[in-house]
Amino acid sequence: MGYPTIFPTGTLIYNKEKAWSGYTVYPSAKGALLIDMNGREVQLWAGLGGFPNKILPGGYVLGNTGTRPGKHAYQDQLDVVQVDWDGNIVWKFDHTEYIEDEGYEPKWIARQHHDFQREGSTVGYYYPGGEPKTDSGNTLILTHENVHNPEISDKLLIDDKIIEVDWNGNIIWSWKASDHFEELGFDEAAKNTLYRNPGIHGEAGGDWMHINNFATLGENKWYDGGDKRFHPDNIIFDARNSNILAIIEKATGKIVWRLGPDFNETEATRKLGWIIGQHHLHMIPKGLPGEGDLLVFDNGGQGGYGVPNPASSNGVNNAHRDYSRVLQFNPVTLEITWQYTPLEAGFFLFSDASKFYSSYISSAQRLPNGNTLITEGSDGRLIEVTPDHEIVWEYINPYFKSVFDGKFSNNMVYRAYRVPYEWIPQLEKPEEIDVKPIDVETFRVPGSIVGKGLGKITVTEGVDPTRRLSTGSSANEEERVDSCVVSVKKSDVIK
Repeated sequence: MGYPTIFPTGTLIYNKEKAWSGYTVYPSAKGALLIDMNGREVQLWAGLGGFPNKILPGGYVLGNTGTRPGKHAYQDQLDVVQVDWDGNIVWKFDHTEYIEDEGYEPKWIARQHHDFQREGSTVGYYYPGGEPKTDSGNTLILTHENVHNPEISDKLLIDDKIIEVDWNGNIIWSWKASDHFEELGFDEAAKNTLYRNPGIHGEAGGDWMHINNFATLGENKWYDGGDKRFHPDNIIFDARNSNILAIIEKATGKIVWRLGPDFNETEATRKLGWIIGQHHLHMIPKGLPGEGDLLVFDNGGQGGYGVPNPASSNGVNNAHRDYSRVLQFNPVTLEITWQYTPLEAGFFLFSDASKFYSSYISSAQRLPNGNTLITEGSDGRLIEVTPDHEIVWEYINPYFKSVFDGKFSNNMVYRAYRVPYEWIPQLEKPEEIDVKPIDVETFRVPGSIVGKGLGKITVTEGVDPTRRLSTGSSANEEERVDSCVVSVKKSDVIK
């Protein structure tokens, strides 16, 4: 997909009658940023990191104060902190591991990455009856631990570890991915590739799984119906590098439900399709439309281990797809119950699929009115879509971070969350103003001219001067569209 160098940012679309209005928080290049529906920046916790940022009732935010430096570090955050509206740290955890990196002062750090959950909320976002605690309770935190496990690889591994800490910072429960290697479903080809290259990041080690989120299941209809795999205390996670989605039985640590890494396993997985490099898998909480189904941002891009192919000469990241999908599906039958893909966004897969695509980061949140807030993270785009796939809010992150002497920059958003106005009692409810889509045919930057109708128009004999053209396409575009790659019938994409 071609990408313009100049484009509008901030709120581009807002239909206040159809959107579920509230505040939205996301980790920007400037810090933890809270905006209203019109893009007004109502609060910035300047310089506060977020992997992710989450808002708690009362105007608190969760985030990080810094990142571990040095060649042995890989995405390790120094701590997890709860900060009040005025910037005071009211809770902090940083005692996962005592780090003694060469050239740096020894210190305790959290080694947190990608996610955490405060007791009271299963998923870290708003739903009826779910309210994270602010002055007590336990916190589940996703962390790293370096391990040697010759069953997996002869290389140093960056293992994923989930810990539970109480309000006083005591670790009261933990789980490590490497302890459950044989439960993860790798075939012999995948094991061979993984052994040789477990996602090496220099001296930091091999990020072999790359778990990028987790959540507790909470009350759900599956457990109520007798399926013990879905116990409310069990923890669901996904692992981006291995294309694995799974549920941990918290009482035993065992994997009791798994999807991937091979999506050719059964007819049901083949129909679901390959989930690649995914993020933000969770069960839609009780009280929200779609409750009990799983929701995931299926990034595409590349992921997994296996047999080498033209897209992967060494078998690492051997699954590949150049567009993303947001999937809602039944965890028992694996039937897709709702989705947002390039097709629902109005893009043909053969020509424009990459117009809905984030190969990394990203998320999806179910809202109380049935809409879904989607973070298309790599290009800093946040959209709220209705069950019928209409975009009723769209926002582009205006803040860019540059690296390598300014040669490269992006406005990525790791993950955004929508919260109700009532969670921020420090603010009056803002004025909500509809933002109607602009006419892109006539939208211009200053100095650029709308050229339509300014020059001579010539009508050729026998040619309809009002028809819209698409080079190389069929004469009957209402029923079929041709391209240099494929022909697409209307009946194939519109049911």
